Amino acid sequence: MPFLGVHPSLLRALADRGINSPTPVQQAIMDVPSPAQDLLVSAQTGSGKTVAFGLAMAGTLLGEHERIPPGAATEGPLALIITPTRELAMQVATELSWLYSHTAINFTVCVGGTSVRTEQIALHRKPHIVVGTPGRLNDHLEKAALKLGNIRAVVLDEADEMLDMGFRDELEALLKATPKERRTLMFSATIPKGIALLAKKFQNNAFRIEATTGAAGHADIEHIAMPIGDRDRVQAVVNILRYYDAPCTLVFCATRDGVTRLGDELSNRGFGVVTVSGELSQRERTAALQALRDGRARICVATDVAARGLDLPSLDLVIHADVPQNREALVHRSGRTGRAGRQGTSVLLVPRNRAGFAERVLATRQEPLKFGPVPTAAMIREKDDARIFAGLAEEVAAVTPTAKTSAAALLKLHGAEDLVAVLVASRYKQMPQVQDVAGGAGAGKGRAQGPMSRDREPMGRDARSPRDDRGPGRAMTRIAGAGGEGDRPIRGARQAFDARQARDARSSGPRAEPSGDAPVFSVNVGRFQKADPRWIIPLLCRRGGITKDDIGSIDVGARETRVTIAPQVASLFATRVKVPDTRDPHIRIVPIGA
Repeated sequence: MPFLGVHPSLLRALADRGINSPTPVQQAIMDVPSPAQDLLVSAQTGSGKTVAFGLAMAGTLLGEHERIPPGAATEGPLALIITPTRELAMQVATELSWLYSHTAINFTVCVGGTSVRTEQIALHRKPHIVVGTPGRLNDHLEKAALKLGNIRAVVLDEADEMLDMGFRDELEALLKATPKERRTLMFSATIPKGIALLAKKFQNNAFRIEATTGAAGHADIEHIAMPIGDRDRVQAVVNILRYYDAPCTLVFCATRDGVTRLGDELSNRGFGVVTVSGELSQRERTAALQALRDGRARICVATDVAARGLDLPSLDLVIHADVPQNREALVHRSGRTGRAGRQGTSVLLVPRNRAGFAERVLATRQEPLKFGPVPTAAMIREKDDARIFAGLAEEVAAVTPTAKTSAAALLKLHGAEDLVAVLVASRYKQMPQVQDVAGGAGAGKGRAQGPMSRDREPMGRDARSPRDDRGPGRAMTRIAGAGGEGDRPIRGARQAFDARQARDARSSGPRAEPSGDAPVFSVNVGRFQKADPRWIIPLLCRRGGITKDDIGSIDVGARETRVTIAPQVASLFATRVKVPDTRDPHIRIVPIGA
């Protein structure tokens, strides 16, 4: 369906971009009976809502003019667009800049983390549209740098998130400073009670548009819940990442500490990871996002608040490592993928002690949660084989004559099957190791097509919220990645590790254990730093260039962990661990008694 009734200047801009048909929310905007009416719109991130409110504002700002008349903003900006985050403000300004490219309308962005003085100078130049975050806009309003007496339209983008972030007072102050006859366009993924009250207070007979696609939010998102054991979160995340192998993945944690710990866990296992939380400076946040955009990292671990407004390239997978607080939070998180017609996947990890909460709160009658198992080693191996074979097929097509000559010489020395096996094995070595998830396949058995059933497998009946993160001074040490779902002594971690090593030994044949007089190394982390063999072992392997078979006993103390290393690799290990690593610069590994 073509764009009908759109302002001619904007229609030209759409044609320039090759956009010939509207998204559902854009079509709904064009179908509004009165072009001057207030709007209350439910629309997901990635549904085309920025262009939608750009289309809605055009008549209010331009009237019958193709270009904005000179001097229109002499008394202050004509439109104010308020967003919850810096990144979203930048995105909105960029999107509207091309949409209004034929109108001579200019923009100014006012957000935290940038120079206040620079923004004041930009506001003094009389921009037609100001885009910003509530806190910074209020700062300019209080200092009289931002004058709102000439405002014709106000847009609240992702209004529910701004309320969740505690910006109600700032929003009300900004709205009260604008003329009563303005248009107010309110966009929100959901319409909870707080948004309804805000709309009632500041909108006049708003036209209601429901542009979401039901409880799941996006038809282009595949939602799947995976039951896990209460302490299998990290292993489940690893297997999900390995199974989907998405070009970009967003992993949600409930707390900053959870973000840091899970980010470290994934990095130690060989994944390219960045973490985004509220404690980062704007420069650090920008650097992290740039790493994702240029491919140096493929995984972003973030809190709900920190992830708002992120524009991640090729985001095909969202993992809820911690169960969201409510259905609205689930919709917000999942809405980061499946954007602009792309297919996306949203995976919700459900520990057993949160099963009741997931069924009662996150599922709906129209959209019940669909359950499936955490990917197993066999499932991942099948995917790996397909990816390796496809990649090799492309490489074979590009083989040079010189390489073929070398290959012919190798074939005289070794069998073709052996050479291919070496090649395939080298590819597998580059991949993070698949994890043994005790609660994965078993917990999901019989649930691939339906919700959790307590008569098939006992589950926790309560809907308890995750415990608050405990400080490092606690006597009990949290298993890294348990994410607030429970604590246990470090002795339990050691026992689990020993059991896993014994299982590995049984499955892989004789293992050369370090002898009793094997060299001992000290790692400057202990129980107070939540030391755990689950992440210490991968760290030792990465830093020292060894395998887990070269590691003997691991004794975790209060502030130090002592590990024994096989004598045949100890010298090389000692040399390599002297080299600082930017991924964990605070961790030092030194030989004892050297």
